[in-house]
Amino acid sequence: MRKYLIAGNWKMNLVPSEAKKFAKQLVESIKNVDKDVDVMIAPPFTALDAVAQEIKGSIIKLGAQNVNDNEKGAFTGEVSADMLLDLGVEYVIIGHSERRTIYKETDELINKKISFSLKKGLKVVFCVGELLSERESGKTNDVVKTQVVGGLKNISADDMKSIVIAYEPVWAIGTGKVATPEQAEEVHAFIRNTIKDLYSKEVSDNITIQYGGSVTDTSVDGLMSKENIDGALVGGASLKVDSFTRIAKFQK
Repeated sequence: MRKYLIAGNWKMNLVPSEAKKFAKQLVESIKNVDKDVDVMIAPPFTALDAVAQEIKGSIIKLGAQNVNDNEKGAFTGEVSADMLLDLGVEYVIIGHSERRTIYKETDELINKKISFSLKKGLKVVFCVGELLSERESGKTNDVVKTQVVGGLKNISADDMKSIVIAYEPVWAIGTGKVATPEQAEEVHAFIRNTIKDLYSKEVSDNITIQYGGSVTDTSVDGLMSKENIDGALVGGASLKVDSFTRIAKFQK
């Protein structure tokens, strides 16, 4: 039985004092979600400690938006897995389209980050997705398969238990456009089949695959009604207590 994961990616928003207040409100609002649904929020690095204190003892799990692929050292501006773990971080988002497109992260680097994070005991939200030009030219499956295969290179079947895949069509991120439930389901099914080919039906059947891309409290129910969609990676709507709460309490 796959669990749903509703995750909020706060991106570069909320200073620590704002994040602390928001997290406190969210803890109160988000009680009583379905037992088959996990909830995670990923604040910016500067707010992780403040948020960790507020969500302690609640159902909300703590995530980070990025991590370096080295133990420690001369990597100015970077954050290590041990730094995250010491703050109580459980999940890390790797391969987000903004990291790929703005900061030119390659499949090879993403694979290194995934491998190192798993070695350290972090759970990984591994993001894949195509550009609008790639979808329009019929290359969605090719692009997604390349990203999945490259990101999971040398990752064991056992380690797949600690990975969530997030399909996020780049053309739907921050644009207000949302893939239709049918469009999203088609790619989710393709990803699940790719995992089956890479590993086994058991691994494929058990991996959680989220949808990400302008998910809102009005679009979530249709998306979650699909067989292969197991949650959402939420951007802007995760910065509104009421909206994120409604998404976490979606109706199938």
